[in-house]
Amino acid sequence: MAHTGMRSWLIWFTGAFVYLLAVFHRASFGVAGLQAADRFEVGAAALSTFTVLQVAVYAVMQIPTGMLVDRFGPRRVLTAALLFLALGQVLLGLATSYPLGLLARGVLGFGDALTFVSVLRLTAAHFSGRRYPLVASLTTAMGYVGNLVATVPLSMALVHQGWTPTFLAVGVVTAVFAVATVLTIRDTPDGRSVPSDDGGTAGGVTSQVREAWRVPATRLGFWVHFTTMFAPNVLTLLWGVPFLVEQEGFSRTAASSLLMVFVFGAMFGGPLVGALIGRRPSLRMPFVGSYIAAAVVVWAVLLSWSGQIPLAALILGFAILSFGGPVSTIGFMLARDYNPLQRVGTATGVVNVGGFVATTAAALLVGVLVQASGGNYRIALLAVVAVLVFGAVRLLTWWRRTRAAIFAAQERGDDVPVRISRRRWDKPPALAETAAVD
Repeated sequence: MAHTGMRSWLIWFTGAFVYLLAVFHRASFGVAGLQAADRFEVGAAALSTFTVLQVAVYAVMQIPTGMLVDRFGPRRVLTAALLFLALGQVLLGLATSYPLGLLARGVLGFGDALTFVSVLRLTAAHFSGRRYPLVASLTTAMGYVGNLVATVPLSMALVHQGWTPTFLAVGVVTAVFAVATVLTIRDTPDGRSVPSDDGGTAGGVTSQVREAWRVPATRLGFWVHFTTMFAPNVLTLLWGVPFLVEQEGFSRTAASSLLMVFVFGAMFGGPLVGALIGRRPSLRMPFVGSYIAAAVVVWAVLLSWSGQIPLAALILGFAILSFGGPVSTIGFMLARDYNPLQRVGTATGVVNVGGFVATTAAALLVGVLVQASGGNYRIALLAVVAVLVFGAVRLLTWWRRTRAAIFAAQERGDDVPVRISRRRWDKPPALAETAAVD
C-alpha cells in the first residue's frame, strides 16, 4: 500500500503546503483581532464570535470531510479547500459590516475544514505505518509555519498596507496555488483512489461513521485531540494578543512576537515527538499524560502569579503549551492504526472534531468571562483549565477501555499494531466489548 519515494514526498509537501495556507488563514484573526474590533465596532464577546464561528464550522465539517476524502480522494477535496479559503479572505478584505465579516470567517472555516484530514489521508496512503507518525508530525509543523507567517509578517502588513489590500492579496495567492495542487497531488502511489465501502448511500455513510466511532481507539484519539491541542489554539487564534496587551501591558507587536513561541515549539517539537513515537509506539500515551500534567502546572502558575507575569515565565509556559499540537497528532495515529485505509479519512475526521470542539467551547467561554469580569483575563482563562480537566477525565476513561479492547484482541490471537502488558488497574477483558459501545 504505502511506499516512500521522491514523488510521495513531493505529493505530501504539496498537500502540507495547502495545510500551511489553511492555518495561516485560520490564525490571521489572532493578530487582526484588535483591528477587527475597530473595523466592525464590536466588543470582546462579539469579537470572539468570529473565531467561534470559524472553529465551529471547522468542527462540524470534520466528519463530513473525512467521508468526502474517503469518497472522492484528497486531491479534489484539497483543491476545493483552496478555492473556499481564497473566497473567504477576499470577502473578509472587502467586509465593512459585522454580518459580512462573520460570513467571511464562516467560508474560511469551511475551506480550512477540508485540509488537514485530506493531508493525513494522503500520508496514510503514501507512507508506511512506521513512517506515518513522523510525516503526520511534519504536517503539523508545516501548519505552524503558516501560523508563524500569520504573526509578525501579517501584523506588519496590516499596519503598512491596510486591511483590504492585505487580505485581498492573500486570497489571490491562495487561489493560484490550487493549480499546483491539481497538477501535483495523486491520491495513492499508483494514482488510483481507494474508494470507501459506503457506496454513496445514506445508509452506507451512516455505517461508515458508526463503524469508525465503535472502535475504542478512535474515541481515545478524539479525547487525546480534544485535551491537548485546544489551549494553544485559543491563545494563537484569538485571546493571546488581547491577554498580553490588555492584561500584561505588552505592545501589539511584542505580543505577536511572543506568540511565535508556540510556532517554534510546535515546529521543532512535532518532528521530535513523531520520530520518537515512530520508533517506540508504546510512548504514545505517556507523552499525552506528561503533556496534560505539565499544562495543568503551567496554567496554575500563570493564572495565580501576583502582579505582571515575567517575560521568562511566559516564554517557558508558552513553550510547554506549544507541545499540545505535536502531542495531539497521537490521536490521528490511533485512528490510522486501528481502522482500515478505506475508513481512515472518516476516523481521522472524527478525531479532529475533538480539538476544535474544545477550542470552540473554550474560546466562547473566555470571551463571555472577559466581558463579565470587566476585562480580567486571568479569571477568563480559567475556562481553559476547566475544559482541560474535563477532557483529561474523558481521556482516562477511554484509555482504559481501549487497553481492554486490545487485550481482548491479543487473547483472540488477532494482530494488533502495538502489543501492551496488563497492569493492575486495567479493565478485565470481558469489559472490552461493552467499552466499544458505551
